[in-house]
Amino acid sequence: MIAYPTIDPIAISLGPLAVHWYGIMYLIGFAGAYFLGSYHAKKSNGLWTQEMVSDMIFYGALGVILGGRVGYILFYQFPAFVDDPSIILKIWDGGMSFHGGLIGVILAMLVFARRYNKNVVDVTDFASPFVPIGLGAGRIGNFINGELWGKPTDVSWAMVFPKDVFQLARHPSQLYQFALEGVALFTILWFFSKKSKPRYCVSGLFLLCYGVFRILTEFVREPDSQIGYLAFGWVTEGQVLSVPMVIIGAMLIIFGFKMKKYPQS
Repeated sequence: MIAYPTIDPIAISLGPLAVHWYGIMYLIGFAGAYFLGSYHAKKSNGLWTQEMVSDMIFYGALGVILGGRVGYILFYQFPAFVDDPSIILKIWDGGMSFHGGLIGVILAMLVFARRYNKNVVDVTDFASPFVPIGLGAGRIGNFINGELWGKPTDVSWAMVFPKDVFQLARHPSQLYQFALEGVALFTILWFFSKKSKPRYCVSGLFLLCYGVFRILTEFVREPDSQIGYLAFGWVTEGQVLSVPMVIIGAMLIIFGFKMKKYPQS
């Protein structure tokens, strides 16, 4: 077993102001997307500009935050929301959903694409390789917060998380997700998109790979206590929400290579 490296969730305290590591991880994700987006914009032969990238990050940030919060309430806290609708505003109690954030970002990109008269899939194809930076940073934030841990295990790298009332040795599933959703997904998309690919393919590969990685890591991640397993003693909400991503992602890749249409300004 490996000792959990206890880290204060508050990175900086300035009087009444507390800056949390989790918030810093969000900033790292948005900053990383901006710099990589700017890098690609310079090589886009005028298809993208710095202004477009800045606006895309702004719209994306709104989609992540609003969609992530609403998605968490609807997917994971709906009975509590029915009893007390005000909980959707209590962001200080935590609770963000990737799948809700994804829906929020897609809606935000629709608005962005309309503003700049772009095909929305060209926008998501452009943006998809940058998303894993934020996903990976977010999982490190989960690890620092000592939350969303894995199932009990006897593997040699298991950890006991301070907030776990049972104090069991568990899979550090946040680090597994960092490795897959962050490092592996970024590497796959980065190299896949280095050369121009048909429209739909990069977005499809993002959906396919994330869905597969999330389904796999859910097998060793402790399900949300208020939901538990949905079926067969192992099916989780995260897996159910990820299956459509795999199917849609595969369909987009097949369709993209079949149509062979490339991004246009």
